[in-house]
Amino acid sequence: MLDFTPFYAKLATNKLHDWLQTLPAQLAQWQNHALHGDFKQWQKVVSHLPATTISTLELSNAVQFGAPADISAGEAERIRYLLQQLKPWRKGPFSIHGIDIDTEWRSDFKWDRVLPHISPLQGRYVLDVGCGSGYHLWRMRGAGASFVVGIDPSQLFYSQFQAIKHFNPDPEVHLIPIGIDDMPPLAQFDTVFSMGVLYHRRSPVDFLHQLKQQLRPGGELILETLVVAGDENTVLVPGERYAKMRNVWFLPSTLALCHWLRRLGFKNPKVVDLNTTTLEEQRATPWMENESLIDFLDLTDHSKTIEGYPAPQRAVIIATV
Repeated sequence: MLDFTPFYAKLATNKLHDWLQTLPAQLAQWQNHALHGDFKQWQKVVSHLPATTISTLELSNAVQFGAPADISAGEAERIRYLLQQLKPWRKGPFSIHGIDIDTEWRSDFKWDRVLPHISPLQGRYVLDVGCGSGYHLWRMRGAGASFVVGIDPSQLFYSQFQAIKHFNPDPEVHLIPIGIDDMPPLAQFDTVFSMGVLYHRRSPVDFLHQLKQQLRPGGELILETLVVAGDENTVLVPGERYAKMRNVWFLPSTLALCHWLRRLGFKNPKVVDLNTTTLEEQRATPWMENESLIDFLDLTDHSKTIEGYPAPQRAVIIATV
């Protein structure tokens, strides 16, 4: 059984204590009845990672734990082998004692686009909804957040996060393997991030309301999602697939998205970044050998997906409650 006791102890002494009314029972139910068939193997990989001491820590400009000189050549080979057993690595990159995990997404590119526009994270309680393997959790901590929680139901992402945290067991950075539907309306986080999730939700307006329910009065939402060109009534609802993804439901224009946020009671929604995803930012690597962006675009016209829709364009929108 996984031990969430340290996280519960943190909640008991901070402003998120009401979460203890529901979370322990949910996680007990998850461990007893909802584990992925490969989860035991992923956990075995994590348990075999060697104990090391990091001489350096970088979270402000990258996620780098330790230097090559901290470990022996044999330990480096073992760590690399074990981390590769957790492929595919989607979000990153990470560097562990000089071992570079070259993930499919250069998530640092997205962070560099987002960070200049948000309220300073110093001393804040932060929630990242759909956080993947947790790359941005570490960057949020590096930006000064005092308590960082990510939620994501993917058990592979959870195992990858555990593997990274093994080398830097920061007691203020956590990933909990649940989805937003499992969250009570805590209304306590200073900042809520949702990056790359909205278009996967069958009911996007309900999802935005769920995000709002996690924010304290005056708190800030940072929303990053796929968008299309158009007015406030423009929303693309793809057919069976968008860029080969089956689970894409709604791609609004930025004007429509801001309209939705205002209808829900968010204040001052504004678009702070608009960016077309490049082949440098999303691509296959030795750590993620499946298809990637180049395979999702029209072979002769990269402005379109393989299905003929507009190629992925991503917006960052900030609003307060």
